[in-house]
Amino acid sequence: MKNRRPSSSTVPARSRREWFVRGGLAVVAASLGFASVSHSLAFAIRKASPERAYALAPSDGRIGAQVVEKMLMLRLDQTQQDRMVRIARKALTSEPLAISPIVALGMDAQSRGDLPAARRLFAHSDAVSRRNLITRLWLIEDAIAREDIPGAVRNYDIALRTSNTAAQVLFPILAAAIADPQISAAVLPVLARRPAWAPHFISYVASSGPEPKVRARFLRSLATRGIGIPQSAQADVVNALVASKAYEEAWTYYRTIRSPVYRDRSRDPGFTARIAVPTVFDWTPVTTDPGIAATVQRDDRNGQFDFAAPPTVGGVLLQQIQLLPPGQYRIQGSSIGIDQTREAMPYWSLACVSGDELGRVEIVNSASKATRFTGTVRVDNHCPAQILRLIARPSSVATGVTGQIDEISLSPAGAVR
Repeated sequence: MKNRRPSSSTVPARSRREWFVRGGLAVVAASLGFASVSHSLAFAIRKASPERAYALAPSDGRIGAQVVEKMLMLRLDQTQQDRMVRIARKALTSEPLAISPIVALGMDAQSRGDLPAARRLFAHSDAVSRRNLITRLWLIEDAIAREDIPGAVRNYDIALRTSNTAAQVLFPILAAAIADPQISAAVLPVLARRPAWAPHFISYVASSGPEPKVRARFLRSLATRGIGIPQSAQADVVNALVASKAYEEAWTYYRTIRSPVYRDRSRDPGFTARIAVPTVFDWTPVTTDPGIAATVQRDDRNGQFDFAAPPTVGGVLLQQIQLLPPGQYRIQGSSIGIDQTREAMPYWSLACVSGDELGRVEIVNSASKATRFTGTVRVDNHCPAQILRLIARPSSVATGVTGQIDEISLSPAGAVR
């Protein structure tokens, strides 16, 4: 006779209980396994898809915080904001130090007009971590609202030291704000401590800050405190002042970085000044025309200017802005390696920045040896700023125009008539 499974009536009560318990444990084990797999999956995808992760593991405070962090970046309607607050509160029950939920509750308190609660929550966020940019921006805004300038600047400093993206947001705002003397005075001591962001901010102010006179004043204040200023920043400020026709301010600032210099003559006649980034008051090679090569070879003793232009191509090779008082001036110097017809000979031109030429001095051939050139020009009362330029004429010679200038100066030729 075949074995048959005993009916429940023939199985002892103890065996029935054991069978039931074993079956129940198997179901529980399977459920726990599914929950474990779901939670593992949720944690794995929490950054790429926080909402999906939260659906799989709504009790995980870390995942809830991730959802809140994403929601903080969005423009939410009231229903969505209420949901964010619920998720934030739930997340904090298991992760009380999660920053995003604290920030979310702070933002919600502010939106409800409960400023004391918002301040408490953001102060708590600040105490937990100094790296949250939203917290830092809120503290900056709050300090400004309370007219606490040192507090606002302190939070700017913390944000710029702890966040890689803060500079993109804060540099434009802080650079514009230094036009206010009180804010500038509060920023200077912070920069004097030489935080890592200081050189980048100084360069930003010099190139993209408020109007040029404010930039110059700020950089002079930095210098008086012994704070290093990149040469590129100095050049940016001088050039911006000249471009805005603030010639006196430009010269005043230029003298602080190139002293001694004089208004009635050009600078660096032998190309010996060690200048990494020239201003418009220094010798500046011009290579905007196609094919033209122009290079200042600086040396403590024997600097020179090398240039080359292809056949039939002419244009400006070298220039320097002047602020000459009215009067008669002499342009003189020495060239090497120039062999051209008179019609194709390079020449020096002095012109007003408005474009009117005041005079020119021709260079002579110097193919076999260094040869001097000289001539005079006159500056009148209606020309506050001038440009001294070396200009190449188009040449029909197969090699084009090449040569070197090893000396060039412009200085007073006599008394004003």
